Amino acid sequence: MDEALVFTGPDGLLLGKGDDLAAHREGWVRISRLEPSEERVLRMGDVAVISVRMEMAGTFRGEPFAGPFRYTRVWRAGRGGWRVVAGHVSAVAGHVSAVAG
Repeated sequence: MDEALVFTGPDGLLLGKGDDLAAHREGWVRISRLEPSEERVLRMGDVAVISVRMEMAGTFRGEPFAGPFRYTRVWRAGRGGWRVVAGHVSAVAGHVSAVAG
């Protein structure tokens, strides 16, 4: 991840690199199922845009979720290799549900 990362979560909040790392470190995000499909890659010189549909299940801040999501990542090539500079995740409308349990 790039130091200048801008990531938009499923709730619309903007996160930076430190926020993203803290969410995983603190256990706010726990993934129990992750199945990618429908990957699209668009490369334009030193920038690449990746979009992938993910069937996911897990918890976010203790709340269970399950269903299809769409992730978009913007990658930029630099001296240190490829880094994510921006991203977004959203639920595929009408398909995400709470998991009983």
